[in-house]
Amino acid sequence: MTTASALSDAWIRRFHPTPHPLPRLVALPHAGGSASFWFPLSAALKNRAEVLGVQYPGRQDRRAEPLIDDVATLADRITAALDPWLDDGRPLILFGHSMGAVLGFEVARRLRVRPAALIVSGRRAPDRQRDEKLHLLDDAGLAAELRSMSGTDASLLANDEVLQMVLPALRADYRAIETYRCTPGEPLECPITVLTGDADPKVTMDEAMSWRDHTSGTFALHTFSGGHFYLTEHQAAVTAHIADAISAATGRPQTG
Repeated sequence: MTTASALSDAWIRRFHPTPHPLPRLVALPHAGGSASFWFPLSAALKNRAEVLGVQYPGRQDRRAEPLIDDVATLADRITAALDPWLDDGRPLILFGHSMGAVLGFEVARRLRVRPAALIVSGRRAPDRQRDEKLHLLDDAGLAAELRSMSGTDASLLANDEVLQMVLPALRADYRAIETYRCTPGEPLECPITVLTGDADPKVTMDEAMSWRDHTSGTFALHTFSGGHFYLTEHQAAVTAHIADAISAATGRPQTG
């Protein structure tokens, strides 16, 4: 039987632990991504929030574990893994990019403790559907899609061995997000902040604005120049907006 602590250890990466009672930011990566994507954000926010990066199975140190290709199952497991982090009174903010944005939303629905805020990036609102079937592409097609998004070092993608390690997780993630359907429910009560690139082929401004229908709290939208991975080009500005959202949601002034 898996204990709550062991489950948390498998799913959660805390890069910069702090003894101070800072808010916690749960960072959920994109399709094909891993917790380490959030290391720079954790370093940048270490005096403002303790970042908990989520590690999905089937990649990096969890590479030998079975992949999960269903959003509901992923959200259930992540919610269970976060349970040990909910009882010390620290505010919890959820932040996800692309697939991670939808997972953040679904985890927010499931948590027994209401999150202080949800911050989403690079993803249309959960109820805005597109007919996408990238998970059905062959390996060459999936690799081409990965290159087009510019979210992975091109030198790594030129290595066939690396590609063979990356593609199974990417395919499972695409299957999860492309077959996801948002079930009707009450809107969240926490604030939602949306970050998006003005040239992102995965989300239009109208689709990004539709996130406002999923909260009874406050809503904010911030647009950056760039495509799906605009946030790698605007790290300082993105970090500042996240810090602002944390401060607004928790009533705690920024420090550092």
